[in-house]
Order: sequence, then structure tokens, then C-alpha cells
Amino acid sequence: MTETVIVNSSGGIAGGDLLEIEVVALDNASVAVTTQAAEKVYKALDRPARIRTKLKACGTAKLAWLPQETIVFNQARIRRQTEIDLCSGAELIALEWMVLGRTACGEKVVSGHISDSWRIKKDGHLIWADGFRVSDEVFAQLHRKALLSNWKALGTLIYFGPSLDTRLRALREIAASLDCCCAATIVGAIIVVRVAATAGSDLRRGLRSLLDQFSRELGSGPFGIPKMWSC
Repeated sequence: MTETVIVNSSGGIAGGDLLEIEVVALDNASVAVTTQAAEKVYKALDRPARIRTKLKACGTAKLAWLPQETIVFNQARIRRQTEIDLCSGAELIALEWMVLGRTACGEKVVSGHISDSWRIKKDGHLIWADGFRVSDEVFAQLHRKALLSNWKALGTLIYFGPSLDTRLRALREIAASLDCCCAATIVGAIIVVRVAATAGSDLRRGLRSLLDQFSRELGSGPFGIPKMWSC
């Protein structure tokens, strides 16, 4: 198993920046990809920053996309797109998580723009599409229970592989043991896991526990906690 670390030497992204990442896991590969540190999205005057991630798992490849969190600061503008192409025999975990300001620093995000989308294809056919969008006028309403309530840190984890029903039962048992809010369901050919917490540190602990327990369920492969998460 190989662990690859992506480094953004700019120290963050701001309005107008474009960060593009493409990972292709060839047949029989077993690779985990993570980031050196949290990605920071700073205040933008007008144009949004853009993050585009393309993942492809070929043949019987095992691919884990496990970046550290994206921290969104007040008045930041960000468009994040995650596109995944899967072959029938591949196995994948893909995670994206976002923190709205650093709670320990007393930061609050009260305006800006966030657009976060997923598109997943299996053997060339779209099997899941998802989107999260918040713009300036909506931030004042996010505290409502029908929206984010008091959650400031949000994560989505996708699993694609064999024995989905068995994996789902395991994930639901794990979810019940976490200190943060977590739920899992099957959507077509994938499992979708949502995780939320009141602070980024709480979400990190929850995700570490989830990955630690779930990777033991999956057996050999690149699906455990990346080493860089402890650096």
C-alpha cells in the first residue's frame, strides 16, 4: 500500500485561485492520497476560489481519498467539485470535510459563498450526484434545525466496493459509537456517510474513530487513518 501526500505550497487559496487534483489508480493498485495540512479558503472580494478533484479507480484498484479538512473563513467564496470514475471491480473510500471557521479562535462565518458538488460514475454511467450551496443571504438562516442547526464542521464519506449491506451494518454500528453526529445509507451502488460536529476538532476525532474501525472491517487495503493526520 502506498500513501501519497499532496502539498499546496501557497498556504491556502483565495478568490480567483484554481486548484486542480487528479488521481488515477491503475489496475491492482492500492493507494491512499491525503494532504499535508488543512486547506484554507480566505476572504474573496468577488471571484470564487475553485477546487477540482478528479479520482479514477481502474480494474481492481483500491483507492482512498482522505484529505485533511477544508477551513472556510468569513467572506470566503469557494466552488469545490469532486468527480469520481469507478470500474466495477474497484474499491474506494472518498472523503471531503469542511469547517466553517475555527471554533477555538472564536471565528464565525456569516457571509460568503460555498458550492460543494459530487459526481460519481460507474463504468461510465452517472450513479450519484449531490450538491451543497450556501450564499450570502442564507448564512443568517443556517442555525435553523432544518438546515445546519449548531453544526460548524461537516463531512461526506463515500464507500464503493463489495458486500454493501454488510458494510452498511458495520458503519451504522460505528456511527452509534461516535461522539459526533453520523448517519449512513446506501444510494444505488455506493454507501453515503454524513458526519457533523460543532467544531473541527470534534469532527476530526469522529472521523479518526470511524476510519480506524471501518478499515478493520475492510481488511487489507489503504483505508485506515493517513499517517499525515498525526503530523
